[in-house]
Parts: sequence; C-alpha cells; structure tokens
Amino acid sequence: MYPLRRNRRLRANEAIRSMVRETIISPNDFLVPLFVVEGKNVKEEITSMPNYFRYSLDLLEKEVKELWNMGLKSVLLFVKVPDNLKDNKGKEAINANGLMQRAIKTVKNACPDMLVMTDVAFDPYSAYGHDGIVQNGMILNDESVDLLAEMSVSHAQAGADFVAPSDMMDGRILAIREALEDEGFTDTGIMSYSAKYASAFYGPFRDALDSAPVDMKNIPKDKATYQMDYGNRFEALRETEMDIDEGADMVMIKPGLCYLDIVREIKNAVDVPVAVYQVSGEYAMLKAATEKGWLNHDAVMMEQITAIKRAGADVIASYFAKDVVRLLNR
Repeated sequence: MYPLRRNRRLRANEAIRSMVRETIISPNDFLVPLFVVEGKNVKEEITSMPNYFRYSLDLLEKEVKELWNMGLKSVLLFVKVPDNLKDNKGKEAINANGLMQRAIKTVKNACPDMLVMTDVAFDPYSAYGHDGIVQNGMILNDESVDLLAEMSVSHAQAGADFVAPSDMMDGRILAIREALEDEGFTDTGIMSYSAKYASAFYGPFRDALDSAPVDMKNIPKDKATYQMDYGNRFEALRETEMDIDEGADMVMIKPGLCYLDIVREIKNAVDVPVAVYQVSGEYAMLKAATEKGWLNHDAVMMEQITAIKRAGADVIASYFAKDVVRLLNR
C-alpha cells in the first residue's frame, strides 16, 4: 500500500519549493542600522563587526542613497559621541545641532522618502555607559525618562519619522508620547524596544559606539537592573502590553535568534507590528565562523533571517540587510 499523499512532491525542485514557500524575504522586511561619527570622509570599519562601518555625515548621505537604490527604505540611526561631550546629564542628547539631529537632517535631505528611526537612549551620551542617570550606584528611572522624552522631541524636530527608545526605563513610552503630542508631533511614531534582554550578544555594538558600562567603583557593572532577565518569558508579554497601552506603535524584541520563542509569543498576543533586532553578536559570530571556513555565510545568513521572519517578525533590524538584498538580486 503506497501513501496517497507524499509530501516530497512539494519539494521535488526549486520551482515547486518556491511556489509553496510560506516565508518570503524581501527588502521591505528590513530596518538598516547605521552608525554615525563626526568628521569628513570617514568610513571606519568596526573591528568586531567585519564589513560594517561608521560613517561621517558626508558618507552617510552616499550610503543612504545606495540603500534606497537597493530597495531598502528604512534606517535606524545611532551616533558615536565624542568623549568630551559625555556627561551624567545627557546634555548633548538634546542639542539641536548634535550629531544625531544633524544625521536625521542629512538622511532626509539625501533621501526624503527614507523612513528614519532614531535610537533614543542615554548610553552613547553617558560618561558611565548606562541608559540612565547614575546616582549613588543606582540608575535613576523617572529623571532618565524626562530626558528621554526631551530627546525624542528633539529628534522629531530634526525630522525623525519614528523614535525608538531602547533604554527599558519604566513608563518612558507614555512620557515620550505625551511629550510628542504636547509639541504637536502627533504623527511621529514610537517603536519601543519592549522586550530588550540583558544579553551578552551586544558586545560588538558597544564597541561600535564606545558605550559599554565603565568599570568604576559605585557604578553598576551591567544593565541587569533595567534590561530583562533572559530567563523570563511572561515578563516580556507584560512589558510589551504595557508599552502598547502607553502608546507604542510598534514593538521590538532584542536580541533575535535566542529569543524566537518570545517573538512568537508576542506576535500571537498583540495587534501592532513586531520588530526583531538581529544584534551585533549574532552578526559577528557568523562573520567569524565564515572567516574560519566553518560555515557557508550566505546559506546560514538566509536561514537565520528566514527563521526570524517565520517566528513572527514583521520588521527585521539587521546588519545583514545589504548582504541579503544583494543575494536576492542575483
């Protein structure tokens, strides 16, 4: 007796596999992280992130135009702040002529239709590398939230389409939404890092921005008091639901691959777009394994990206975005 249904009939060749494939990757899936530095004609490779760069504003303009021509329509901006501008009050974060504010204007001038999201976080501006104001060995919540709201308004004034608070302070989404509304930025969106875990995968990113917590007495050595414990699952749902109630238009899970169970849990529970950040450590591991000849770069990259989307991601922030699109266009 032969089986009437043979599942392999739908895998017989690439034509049929493509026809019935459930998860399709396209340039529209991606949010491209971009690192910005002061200077001119600067394109610095990040040592722990091979083939990924920091750009000065003049080269940022060129990069954005290249992304747009590739079909990549959304960017997420991060800035590397000079040490002399860092403090414990975030004064530079709300400078109307600060690097982030100029970066937003540069992208919008170069490519007006590009969707610009901005990192709203204290750590690039902090002398201590933390996402909030440090006092007596503690990360202050409410005082930090006030600064994050000011920062968000400053980004909106510069032309940001979305602000993306990545700090994990309690109540910051409501404070940001109210501040934006009060200043007339009713159309400025919020993509909240709602389930951001205290992960060991962020190392290369902190190299890129020089934003790791400093090793000093009376300064918390990590971010575990505000970023989530990676052993927790249901807490991610609570955090996400609270952010949506406070006014988040989109929510994000970070990191990616080790948290796909969280992605699916949240996707099943909410009715807003879900983003996933495939973080620097995930990128660096594949690049390092490829350099050793241990893995096929493109095959593993596509499998990882597909897994993230299959788990429920509507948007993928990934350093592989250009690599993926080049591969798709071959």
